[in-house]
Amino acid sequence: MINIILSGANGKMGQAVAALSKKDPDLKIRAGFDINNIETDTFPVYTAPAEYTGEADCIIDFSHPSAFDGIISYALARKLPVVFATTGLNPEQIAKINEASKTIPVFYSANMSVGVNLIIDLVTRAENVLKDSFDVEIVEKHHHRKVDAPSGTALAIADAIKENSTKDYEYVYDRHAVRQKRAENEIGIHAVRGGTIVGEHTVIFAGNDEIIEIKHTALSRDIFAEGALRAAKFITGKSAGLYKMKDLF
Repeated sequence: MINIILSGANGKMGQAVAALSKKDPDLKIRAGFDINNIETDTFPVYTAPAEYTGEADCIIDFSHPSAFDGIISYALARKLPVVFATTGLNPEQIAKINEASKTIPVFYSANMSVGVNLIIDLVTRAENVLKDSFDVEIVEKHHHRKVDAPSGTALAIADAIKENSTKDYEYVYDRHAVRQKRAENEIGIHAVRGGTIVGEHTVIFAGNDEIIEIKHTALSRDIFAEGALRAAKFITGKSAGLYKMKDLF
């Protein structure tokens, strides 16, 4: 049995994780952390991590970047593995994840979906084949409540393309600000917000007389919750280090 602390327990993703965990006899959520400490499930919810001192084998964090410092400090203090699934973390917070991984096991991914991480693998292969002959554009769509733009997943896709290219790519987010021809080393990244779109990412490789599109559409939050639970199973019992979706595969 893996005992889990769920950070962001009363958010939509937290609720999805809690619901799916009940279907797995090897998992048990023992406590939740949330600024809203109303107990809507079978486990207690605390506003401050330090308030919980009970059983725990792993933390899943699906909260908010503002809660990051408290979660990582708690994980380090209790020497607990932690799965960071929260989006919108800044470079300083990413650096803290890297530093913490020297002491505890840390699993971090910009997107917990297996399908999205397959997309990242596919676009790197496409870049290696197409090389300098195709322009790259990324379009991401999410619900109107999402506050960060572009999405962490869109940036992860762009980073993967850049790292596997001979081009010195630069990211362009706002074409209307400058009236000029598109540069060859640009990756355009475009954010759409509206309605209840769970998540959609399209990578466009536009060449002379042909277009290749690689697309992933999320139809439910459950795919991200399932990925987080798989990551929790994977990381529990591991030695200190930074783990990512490619390690899970």
